[in-house]
Amino acid sequence: MNTASRMDLNEVAFIGRTYSEYMDIFGLDEHALLNGPVLDCPAGASSFTAEARRKGLDVTACDILYDLPADKLVAKGRQDLAIIEQKLEETAHLFNWGYYGDRQRHMGTRAGAFELFMADYPAGKTSGRYVCAALPGLPFKDKHFALVLSSHFLFLYGVRFFSPGFHAGSLKEMARVCSGEVRVYPLLGLNAKPYPHMQQVLDMVRRDGIRAEIRASRFEFFKGADKLLILNPAK
Repeated sequence: MNTASRMDLNEVAFIGRTYSEYMDIFGLDEHALLNGPVLDCPAGASSFTAEARRKGLDVTACDILYDLPADKLVAKGRQDLAIIEQKLEETAHLFNWGYYGDRQRHMGTRAGAFELFMADYPAGKTSGRYVCAALPGLPFKDKHFALVLSSHFLFLYGVRFFSPGFHAGSLKEMARVCSGEVRVYPLLGLNAKPYPHMQQVLDMVRRDGIRAEIRASRFEFFKGADKLLILNPAK
């Protein structure tokens, strides 16, 4: 059995998760999504926005790659799915497979999310629900969103890709555009260890009057990734 201690990626992967995964990851129910506009940041190739829109929910997705045409995103997404499939095989012992059943079903979920996203992307980009933006600077007004969700980006790529200042600045920026809660998951890195500068980052965020709390998540695919960060912006 391969016992690699981390999922080693050379760049941020353009993959995504589904609506039902988001509900579990962030501990949501549909009532929470009815309180006002929701932002998925960064959304990658998640189908959350596409599926939520079908339910009549007001959701916007943003990502640094949303300036690309659809054919470029298709190529990038398919390449990254193939890389993730290989990495999951190398590091299978780091994951709890019960949620999906096995690697094949997990990859089927990843591919399904990608296809739903791509089917919605061209029209969604034209209508403004897919916005090109990069943390820590977002092109949205203060307190525009009632809920901001951030999945599998901050903390995950940890010290190798981003500094504590980047993480704190990104959290502050998401709090700026939010009138309710910001929810961030996971809180550990690709090395399967908790993000080492969490207290430093939280201290920087709290200095701006933002309340920060770590809570349990009912989702734990990556072993140990059983917590999420909740921010309540300053009033």
